[in-house]
Amino acid sequence: MASSYLNIHHFTIPKIPSVTTTLSSVHFLDLCGSTKLSSRTFAKFDKFQGEAPLDNLEENSGSALDSVQQTVQEVDDEEEDDSCLPSDLEGAVRQSSEAAASFVSAGGMRATVELLIPQLQFLDDEGAQAELWQLSRIFVDTLMKETGSQNVKAIFPDAGAAALLKYQWKDAAFKFASLSDRKPVETEDEIIVMLVPDYQMLEYVQKIAYDLSDDSPRPLIMWNPRLVSEEVGIGVNARNIKRYFLSSFTTVYSMRPLASGAVFRCFPGSWKVFYDDKDRFGRYLLAKELESRPNSEDLEIIFGDVDEKTEEGPSLMSQAANVFSSMNRFMRFISK
Repeated sequence: MASSYLNIHHFTIPKIPSVTTTLSSVHFLDLCGSTKLSSRTFAKFDKFQGEAPLDNLEENSGSALDSVQQTVQEVDDEEEDDSCLPSDLEGAVRQSSEAAASFVSAGGMRATVELLIPQLQFLDDEGAQAELWQLSRIFVDTLMKETGSQNVKAIFPDAGAAALLKYQWKDAAFKFASLSDRKPVETEDEIIVMLVPDYQMLEYVQKIAYDLSDDSPRPLIMWNPRLVSEEVGIGVNARNIKRYFLSSFTTVYSMRPLASGAVFRCFPGSWKVFYDDKDRFGRYLLAKELESRPNSEDLEIIFGDVDEKTEEGPSLMSQAANVFSSMNRFMRFISK
């Protein structure tokens, strides 16, 4: 593996060197990723190093600390458009779990979390599924921590995966089940998390959801569901699934790369559409905030407006042609 790649918990993601400072950017994220210290802060911190002679350190320390505090305050006051975006892949998973926990704590019952990024979508690559399950554990562990619940049930797509992971994760605090189990949900389960449920198991998914609604309602979270597949297409079945079932779920977290930007939502925040910052590689500017998920027509209008405001804005055709390169750029951005 080339040295330009950084491995985080077995997940290989590109590492992009900072173009604004010689120090690595460190982001302290609260819910939805509010940045407390940015790369600009570290650039300013760099200026203080080695400026004062040792014999004058005590004398000058007070004024230096005052300057540092003023610097931090300036950065806080100038929050970046894309500061709500996570700083790495694991951070995105934790952030999505915090959003789901906030939804449950607010009384929500049905939630969907979707991270529509390549490493969680293309599962045919070697080791991809193992990486996916490791990330799913981070999600469930964080959910338990954020909600304080000790009775969380993780439901996997098949019995084989559930059995293998239960064996490997002997220290897991949550309980295991599969969609095909005779009784996947038990009375003592407080929060149910379905991990990557797919269309082939749709009947089981719907049964569990309806049972949870009828008998002592409990929160149900679907993490990266695949209930509308390419095999189903965009026909009547797919529309019915979306209209009568998926519409009953609230998307509490969504990250979707676009050809020249991204669509992002983190509960309780609104939906946000970003476009590439042409002056800073790997950074994004906010195009618009919406109360509901933007559809293709909304995005066409939004990016059309952006094109008109920029001298060299990419056409919609060029956006479509560069969709895969954009996905890679988006992954590089959240991997900084």
